[in-house]
Amino acid sequence: MVTGGSRGIGAAVVRALLDAGAEVFTTARSATGTVPEGVAFVQADVRTRAGAEAIAAAAQETLGGVDVLVHNAGGAGPYPGASAIPDEVWQDALELNFLASVRLDALLTPGMRERRSGAIVHVSSAAVLTPMGQFLHYTAAKAALENYSRGLASELAPSGIRVNTVSPGRTATPGGEATREQWAALAAAPGEVNADDTAPLGRDGRPDDIADAVLFLVSERASWLTGRNLIVDGGEFPMG
Repeated sequence: MVTGGSRGIGAAVVRALLDAGAEVFTTARSATGTVPEGVAFVQADVRTRAGAEAIAAAAQETLGGVDVLVHNAGGAGPYPGASAIPDEVWQDALELNFLASVRLDALLTPGMRERRSGAIVHVSSAAVLTPMGQFLHYTAAKAALENYSRGLASELAPSGIRVNTVSPGRTATPGGEATREQWAALAAAPGEVNADDTAPLGRDGRPDDIADAVLFLVSERASWLTGRNLIVDGGEFPMG
């Protein structure tokens, strides 16, 4: 199951899993985007408990059990600075980028425990490594997700369930481009946002770059990996 699977990175993950022979179920808040033939889809809002429960029930009914769970849904727009971010925006960022994963994991991991197998991937962001005030609601929520992911990995490992995180750098997606345009409009000084900046490897990431990382982590080739954060950024972000 893949959340936010109708466009961008999520759609690439759906295609990669489908090409690998998986039976795939995906969900998104709206019907915009495309879902390949043969992929089950339900429209629901992962930010609410009711939405999470509807998604989990539909996934269980469609698949008979979830073996692979990829939390891709996420995002947030920029603000002039941290003090300008309203309470409701902080709450929305936490619901979408953190609590949605917590709720779905709680609903779907009992079946994995019974089968004593499963793979979970939380999609975070390499921007957590260099948080900025304009996106602090987003990176703080993703930082919480990464901490939670490591803790959940330790809890679920004895049941044969692996939990890992993928943190993309700047990736060419419709949502990413819209966010960069919003950020540029808010920039206080010329050059604060440079649309021509590229990672050391010389290009922006492609959704397939992130999907390949996810596919590796949920495959048997990564059977001895859990509690890890795979940063896929072309060398963009420095490590501390």
